[in-house]
Amino acid sequence: MNISALTILTQAGVAPDSALSSVVSMRDNIIGMTQAAEEAVLRPKETGAFPHGLRAAIATRVARLAGDEPLAAYYLADAGHYAELSVPGEPGSQHQELAAILSFVDKVANQTRDAAAEDISGLRMAGVADADIVRLCELVAFLAFQIRVISGLRLMNGKSA
Repeated sequence: MNISALTILTQAGVAPDSALSSVVSMRDNIIGMTQAAEEAVLRPKETGAFPHGLRAAIATRVARLAGDEPLAAYYLADAGHYAELSVPGEPGSQHQELAAILSFVDKVANQTRDAAAEDISGLRMAGVADADIVRLCELVAFLAFQIRVISGLRLMNGKSA
């Protein structure tokens, strides 16, 4: 596996021939599993209620909430007709049926400690199946992890997070 082509390294600006790349390559199993997790939550075979474009728009939204515009741009490229959903706080005029889902994403991504059972109940009342609630939580949780790893690598690479 060429780890230098993986999302967290490209987004962190880690050059393939750099000292940081050499250090990271000592953990290539972790980096590879992180890429596999990205594929599983962003581009799964079984999408449930969340097609790939919607997942990319949600990822863009979460990256923007974290202030990571380069990562947001990376995911926005795959959002397709869901791109308008990538703006935090906006449900998108063409997708009002997703307002409860996007409100949940914004809260869990940005105010995790304030998430409560009522937030899950709200998703159920909006017609979101339990399996899709799990898929949504997996996506947001992965993005929180990915954003933190990228930020750490950027700092190690002498760049701002």
